Amino acid sequence: MPKWNDFGNILTTIRELDVSTIRTEAEQSITIVCVGHPAAVDQVGKLLHQGHQRYPLSAASPFVGIPLDQVGTQSSAIRRASLLILAIDARTSLTPTESEGFGRLDSLAVPYMVAMINGLTVAGGALLPPAANARITAIPNPTALEAVDQLASAVLERLPAELHLAAARLLPGLRPIYSRELIASTSFSNAAYALASGLPEQIPLLSVPFAAADILILTKNQAMLVYRLALAHAAPPDFQARITEVIPVIGGAFLWRQAARSLIGLIPIWGLVPKIAVAYAGTYTTGVAAWRWYENGEMVSREQIKRISGEALTIGRARAEELIAKARIASGKVADQARTTSSKVAGQARALGDQASTHARGAGTLFDQVRERLPFRRKR
Repeated sequence: MPKWNDFGNILTTIRELDVSTIRTEAEQSITIVCVGHPAAVDQVGKLLHQGHQRYPLSAASPFVGIPLDQVGTQSSAIRRASLLILAIDARTSLTPTESEGFGRLDSLAVPYMVAMINGLTVAGGALLPPAANARITAIPNPTALEAVDQLASAVLERLPAELHLAAARLLPGLRPIYSRELIASTSFSNAAYALASGLPEQIPLLSVPFAAADILILTKNQAMLVYRLALAHAAPPDFQARITEVIPVIGGAFLWRQAARSLIGLIPIWGLVPKIAVAYAGTYTTGVAAWRWYENGEMVSREQIKRISGEALTIGRARAEELIAKARIASGKVADQARTTSSKVAGQARALGDQASTHARGAGTLFDQVRERLPFRRKR
């Protein structure tokens, strides 16, 4: 069994990964068009570009701002947009023509959202069409700390998922929300894998229930997570270089040892819940450490690693209990379906048996009738 605390074994595993699809996803073309009141368009652009920029951007910004009075000359750009943002300055009332124009957006084959800046309602009490009103994200104070995340959450919700990585790579304002969602989803996926596999064996020397094959899958998923975080922060796309530089940051064996040691002693008897919790916590802590490194070059301290992994274990145990509960419900439904199917099959089998008996009796009668008519019938 391999020693998973050996950097060489980790690098050997990672070198086998094909990350060309992720790189292509990160480098695809994307355009976000923002149409609206000039002040609001300007604020949306600032929020999307606000954030850490450790690495220089390798491509031009995908953001295109169009004042309302120039919409007629920019219709082709609007139709080609990956996402359309309607930016409304709540301090400026909408004209009937503008309100009517918003109502025609549903006819466009373009996902869109409405960003209301500097207030919660439009000045003068103007009303947006119902479809546009349902897509409003209000940012009453665009200078507040939470304003960037408010807008980023709305953008990523409306933007097609396959464009999230490319958008984060080019727009720093999207990176924190993208990173948090990516870390959470990957951690949950690894936890679900831990449940599915059962993880029956152990890491040597740690007495933690993980099989080497399972560690291989979980570590590969973590490597993909780290690479996506690197690309999302505009780091150069050389996969080997990105992973090599981050290994000292996140620790040996991608933090499996730290997560395991944090859990040992807290739970005296190993069961499925702690196995899943370790899978979740190891992935989560790895993601957070890599995120901070690619965001601003911050190396997470040993004390911070312990704190993060401890918090992640608490979340991981909750996720484990949720997963197990759902699995039990699903298995119960499958069992019920199996019993129902078995009863139906048994009923069908009985019906077929009855039909067969009827046919057999009919065939026997027919055979007797034929035999009676045969000229060679033996006399009794």
